[in-house]
Amino acid sequence: MAVKLGFVVAEFNRDLTYMMEIEGEEHAKFLGAEVTEKFYVPGAYDMPLAIKKMLEDGDVDAVVTIGCVIEGATQHDEIVVQHAARKIIDLSLEYNKPVTLGISGPGMTRLEAHQRIDYARRAVESAIKLVQRLA
Repeated sequence: MAVKLGFVVAEFNRDLTYMMEIEGEEHAKFLGAEVTEKFYVPGAYDMPLAIKKMLEDGDVDAVVTIGCVIEGATQHDEIVVQHAARKIIDLSLEYNKPVTLGISGPGMTRLEAHQRIDYARRAVESAIKLVQRLA
């Protein structure tokens, strides 16, 4: 039986998250998994509620987050990623299912973000490995 993945994808920096989403989906297929649900949110900070809904519905084995947080003039990028990552971990533990971090940043330039598109592929691989090893 194929591992069923849900993707929660940030629309902020969509030019980058689109490429991450495509790469993640292709890697899932390559590894024999299936992306059965997608939920688009405005930004990485908005992911936890969508993740929770996906986990509550129970139709996925794991959730992969896909986002890109680029450094700005303030420390906003650090706050966004720290709080999103903390809540993502909390949800994984609460629902006993893997929720992997495919969010690049903080503290990176747009060029560095382009170089880190593979974060989505890594998050997909982590989700599949965790599902298989926890089964």
